[in-house]
Amino acid sequence: MLVDKPLKLFSLNSNIPLAKQVAKSLGVELSKCSVKKFSDGEVSINIEESVRGCEVFVIQSTSGPVNDNLMTLLIMIDALKRASVDTINVVIPYYGYARQDRKARSREPITAKLVANLLETAGANRIIALDLHALQIQGFFDIPVDHLMAVPIIAEYFKGKLSNMEEVVVVSPDHGGVTRARKLADALNTPIAIIDKRRPKPNVAEVMNIVGNIEGKICILIDDIIDTAGTITLGAQALKDRGAKEVYASCSHAVLSGQALERIENSPIKELVYANTIDIPEEKKLDKMVPLCVGDLIAKAIYRIHHNEPVSVLFE
Repeated sequence: MLVDKPLKLFSLNSNIPLAKQVAKSLGVELSKCSVKKFSDGEVSINIEESVRGCEVFVIQSTSGPVNDNLMTLLIMIDALKRASVDTINVVIPYYGYARQDRKARSREPITAKLVANLLETAGANRIIALDLHALQIQGFFDIPVDHLMAVPIIAEYFKGKLSNMEEVVVVSPDHGGVTRARKLADALNTPIAIIDKRRPKPNVAEVMNIVGNIEGKICILIDDIIDTAGTITLGAQALKDRGAKEVYASCSHAVLSGQALERIENSPIKELVYANTIDIPEEKKLDKMVPLCVGDLIAKAIYRIHHNEPVSVLFE
């Protein structure tokens, strides 16, 4: 006799507000667990309700502190596996260590693959991620990976924000982001431009040239990650210097480390529109920052997985 597997939704400590949005959209309560630390920093997790035979979804962005949040997730997966759950689905809105996805130089690690190995070894049965830094990371896993994208949500925001799309140009801050920029441009039915830049050393970007017509245009910069904000703010300044009417910036993951907030505040960026994959404290939010909720998108993916329905409709 077939028995429906109960759904259990857990949130760890990296992005509780997003997890609550997902739970509300699904119409379920977050299942109970506690995350504590011993005096030496070791993580202790207690699952406070039965999960035997359940289909479990765990939400945890591996954002800063990256190592703590990743280790907490691995310990949670191990605890669930030992509690006889049916399936462990790991929802990672922001996948840390994704930027080290290949050997750019000799003797470098590929940490995106290492994290994939750790998640699988811990006991994950499926990964749900949003806007991975590199698409090939899906192939680092030997388990299913559902790769969601925030571009449609960003596109809907700008459709409501900007009235005349004939004035709009979507801009990629580098050659590597052209595919992402093209997807947003297609959704908005606008042309694209590309910023040609050279990066002399890590976290430093030098803008060199702009390919495409941006003079007198409303420019929308789009990137997957804004970390120290050097690339995006230099790009915005280059666009303004070359005659752009207004500059908006958008991203899937607002890491905002180092001097990012100061750079964004002092830049010509009119608004920074970002998906809420990373929980940003109120004291780090600027007036020009606009969060977009991806909770409904994640909830739809969870619902479809739980009911054995195709997830592809969410990102086709």
